[in-house]
Amino acid sequence: MANPNVLFLLLCFLSIFLSFVHSDSHFEGFEAEEDDFEDLSIDPSSLRSPPSQKLSTPTPHSDPNPDPPASDLPKSPPTTTTTTFDFWDDEEFEGVPIENPTPEVPTDPKSPENASDPATPHNPQNVKPTRSFTVEIVCGSFLVMFAINYFTGKRENENIALSWAAQFAAKDSIFEKNFSLLGIGDGGDDAPLLLKEGQTTFKFYASGRRYCQGLLATLELKSRHDLIARIYNMIVPCRDEIAFEVYMSDDAMDHVVFAMAKKKAAKAMQKDVRDLQRFGSVLSPPNSRKWVVDDLSVISESKEVAADLITDAVIDQVFGEKAFEKFGKGLISLHFSDQHPGTHKKVLLFKFVLPSAKNMADMTRLVALVPYYIDLIGRYKLSSQARSKTEAARQKAALEAQKELRSAQQEAMQRRKAERKKMMEEAEAKLSAEAIRKKEAKERARQMKKAMPRMKMARGA
Repeated sequence: MANPNVLFLLLCFLSIFLSFVHSDSHFEGFEAEEDDFEDLSIDPSSLRSPPSQKLSTPTPHSDPNPDPPASDLPKSPPTTTTTTFDFWDDEEFEGVPIENPTPEVPTDPKSPENASDPATPHNPQNVKPTRSFTVEIVCGSFLVMFAINYFTGKRENENIALSWAAQFAAKDSIFEKNFSLLGIGDGGDDAPLLLKEGQTTFKFYASGRRYCQGLLATLELKSRHDLIARIYNMIVPCRDEIAFEVYMSDDAMDHVVFAMAKKKAAKAMQKDVRDLQRFGSVLSPPNSRKWVVDDLSVISESKEVAADLITDAVIDQVFGEKAFEKFGKGLISLHFSDQHPGTHKKVLLFKFVLPSAKNMADMTRLVALVPYYIDLIGRYKLSSQARSKTEAARQKAALEAQKELRSAQQEAMQRRKAERKKMMEEAEAKLSAEAIRKKEAKERARQMKKAMPRMKMARGA
């Protein structure tokens, strides 16, 4: 049998040990574990205070999420919850700074550290998209082409005008032989022959010839200096034209209304031009003599005038079957009238197509018609029978013109009366009732006075 003293000592030692273990489980900051968890012994020397933190700027190589220091406490089984630092009381130790999570510093993909690491993926959001300069290139190219075309087209038009002047207005040319004064100014050798009114318009003036006061030639060229107009002319063809206006003297032109053009243009002229509409009519070709080609139509006041102006020389050299295709195809229209609606009543109008600068001599015979018809019409006299008809037609036209003028004046008068009446009605609408009553009384008195019979007083003898 064992010694009772030894048993007592063993019991005392066991009770002291259990009380020590029970007191350790209720240490500040810790809670007793559940009874169903495994009883783990904790060494008091392994308890440490949280490491002191210092505020510092993290370096590029520092770990943004540092691992907490390894604890000497034994690890619990995977199915249990550890009680070492999970229930750390932050108020236990005052003055200890609280650790804040360090913000992640964005790294530059162009830095040497990241460039040297091939495994680092590139962020597609940081890649700038390449800019397209298509619109700028197109606009710049168009401006360059526009500038180049402006100067080349301007120079081309000037060359055409100068080529025409050198062919027909220079020394020993057609106009130099038929007119004493060419160009603008005093007519000296240094006076310019052409007057440039724009990039497409050039004018030439000549005077000093019998039967006429002067001649004005206007060159209307294509807009070669305009790139858009040049492209448009490729789709819709346009021609260079020249128009001659000859202002005849008042006593040098008889009653003449005559026009000649291609058939389609002749119909438009008779419909639009006032003197041709009033006096002229389309003539059928005669059978007894040579006539112009079938492509042309003649509008005249009488057959006599047309027969006298379309001479055999003109038919053989310009408007005949053989000569027209080579020398007369540049004709647009001829229009001679002593009743022209404008400042000058007696006018000769010629309109031709301008050839290119290299082929300017092709229109020599057309230009020669200008002085030819000045002399022909200046000397021309109608027969008495034709003159009586033309005078009757002009008197009738003058009466119609007077009627039109009178009707226009009456319409203008009626329009003014209507406007005046409208203004008076608007003014009456703005008047007060008292003013309207006074006006009506005044008007009534005026009407009564007007209706009273007039009486004459006779003095007694």
